[in-house]
Amino acid sequence: MAKKSTRYIVQAAAIAALYAVLTILQNTLLPGSASMAVQFRVSEVLTVLAVFTPAAIPGLTVGCVIANISSLSSLGPYDLIFGSLASLAAALLMYALRNVRWFSLPVPAALMPALANGILVGFEIEFFFVEGGFHFGDFLLMGVLVTLGELGVLLILGLPFAKLIEKQALDKKLLAL
Repeated sequence: MAKKSTRYIVQAAAIAALYAVLTILQNTLLPGSASMAVQFRVSEVLTVLAVFTPAAIPGLTVGCVIANISSLSSLGPYDLIFGSLASLAAALLMYALRNVRWFSLPVPAALMPALANGILVGFEIEFFFVEGGFHFGDFLLMGVLVTLGELGVLLILGLPFAKLIEKQALDKKLLAL
């Protein structure tokens, strides 16, 4: 039991560290590319790890919290709250859908970060960052923009990453608890 718990904590910590470092590095090298409404946050490729290990759930959530702390000066506490909740919701949904496959790929699970971020972060942007009150049409627009960025990462990078993990049996070698 202790070995499994230790492995779980180490996996979660490694995922959190990778997510945070990749996001902060991307925002440093390409300002705004990982923290604006239309973003292509490369670290989101790590969300597919929730298909393979439950340790990704706290790992992705904590990694997002750390990454969003680094952008507190420009986004305030809102992204810390809503972005992190979106990551938690996405990871939970991905883990729940881990065995559902389309064309031998975890496509339904890979759509969950786009759904969670589109709704929660789209609401955050419209409610807190757009002046003039909340407008449902603008919320939909912001949600679609966030969703498109997420879909780009997950369909272009995430699904091939998931396939690579399975092909190399890394899900059994590295990610098994």
